[in-house]
Amino acid sequence: MPSPIVPSADIAPVLTIHGIGKTYVEPVLADVSLHLRPGEVLALTGENGAGKSTLSKIVGGLVIPTTGSMQLGGISYAPASRSDAEALGVRMVMQELNLLPTLSVAENLFLNRLPKRKRGLGWIDRTTLRENARQAMAQVGLDAIDPDTLVGELGIGHQQMVEIARNLIGDCRVLILDEPTAMLTAREVDLLFEQVAHLKSRGVALVYISHRLEELARIAERAAVLRDGRLVHVDTIRNLTSDKLVTLMVGRDIGERIDLGERRIGATAFKVQGMTRGHAVRDVSFEIKAGEIFGISGLIGAGRTELMRLIYGADRADSGSISIAHQGAALKTVSIKSPSDAVRQGIALITEDRKGEGLLLPQPIAANISLGNIGAVSTHGFIDTRRETELAQKQIDAMRIRTSSAAQPVSELSGGNQQKVVIGRWLARDCTVLLFDEPTRGIDVGAKFDIYALMGAQAREGRALVVVSSDLRELMLICDRIGVMSAGRMTGVFERDNWSQDALLAAAFAGYAARDKILSESIEPGAETPDFPITEHQS
Repeated sequence: MPSPIVPSADIAPVLTIHGIGKTYVEPVLADVSLHLRPGEVLALTGENGAGKSTLSKIVGGLVIPTTGSMQLGGISYAPASRSDAEALGVRMVMQELNLLPTLSVAENLFLNRLPKRKRGLGWIDRTTLRENARQAMAQVGLDAIDPDTLVGELGIGHQQMVEIARNLIGDCRVLILDEPTAMLTAREVDLLFEQVAHLKSRGVALVYISHRLEELARIAERAAVLRDGRLVHVDTIRNLTSDKLVTLMVGRDIGERIDLGERRIGATAFKVQGMTRGHAVRDVSFEIKAGEIFGISGLIGAGRTELMRLIYGADRADSGSISIAHQGAALKTVSIKSPSDAVRQGIALITEDRKGEGLLLPQPIAANISLGNIGAVSTHGFIDTRRETELAQKQIDAMRIRTSSAAQPVSELSGGNQQKVVIGRWLARDCTVLLFDEPTRGIDVGAKFDIYALMGAQAREGRALVVVSSDLRELMLICDRIGVMSAGRMTGVFERDNWSQDALLAAAFAGYAARDKILSESIEPGAETPDFPITEHQS
């Protein structure tokens, strides 16, 4: 792909930032100065907690800076709210989409400006609404979608495009995209980048926040690197390799291999046999030894998360059994009908949806960590706040959680530090089996390596770890074995010395190929879908 063309330095900046800083209990942003030109994409990178979100929220009017000033088009710019910023043409698409799933695409696009009938006593002019929606959707390549479709019926990629389209309505001069590709497919990413190119041609200036460093060369002209709240480097993207960016972000070199330390792999500590739930999970069996890290790979929809939920008791299995060995004892079959049963048996789940299912965001760190350890911090049903704080501080220190104190609300932490809080809850409880579902999704490189180190430490203490990840490179980096899910079944289990990316991908498609072959050969119109076997193999 050709190198991006940097807009001429002679072009006046559309946005200028002078010495911006923000202090809560401690400074989280200090003396940041940047400029952004029309038709330019500026990649904003840095570790979680580096200050990217805070800076973006200041530009977008969600946060008021403590120091510094801004100019928009050469005029003083100091938005007091998001609506102030949007009125001046500064829009922000946040990682957590701001859409109402029970309303239509058209209604979401024009929620605050629904067209009214001239003589309808406040009734919505549906014809005009649809026409306006189609025009807005065409800007982001959603021409084929009916504007009356409920947003909740769309895939996450299309929802992301709807959010972008909503922010482009009216005069858009600056668009901030915060992790826009975190949950998109490769095709959806290509579609997004096509629209970004279109926006650049219209003179829109974009700030692009992403941890996917390989994307930056495709889309950005310049990159700005934040570390510990300070701007440490700004350069054209052609002068920055991924390795250099990582070093600038974390302040140290990071190698390609992970040293998880000396581990003693013991006897089987955890066994799943014949786990089944409808067509989502079909007769899945595997076992893990004490001190072992077992990865689970597969395509989206393969049944990985569904399997984790069955093991944890969040969903009820149709059949199957779970056996666990505590502290070197013999394997014993246990009954798990709820998450509380799983926790009592020493099984913990670090969910893929940390904000929706893993954390109480408004509550302090101490409350979130003690949530899985109430017995350790309470007496006669009353929580001892001193013991709760001590328990939390121990985990904060052990995992290097960046925070002002254990009393800080979790909502104020970066994504990587929020993930450490979830993990800390279960490490404090001393569980035998740890289930990690997409543990590094949406967090930066430095935080990823911190979490890998935590996993290694737990494995060295003899725990059994299961890691679900969509990133094959991640699994190949940290796991001893990898099981591959496909169409609800485990189609292969691969040993570290015998796997390859090609073999893992082939196993990921194997279940679907077998299913499609059987369906094409044996299904009569209107007939019920048959169950079908998939031969498992060991590498």
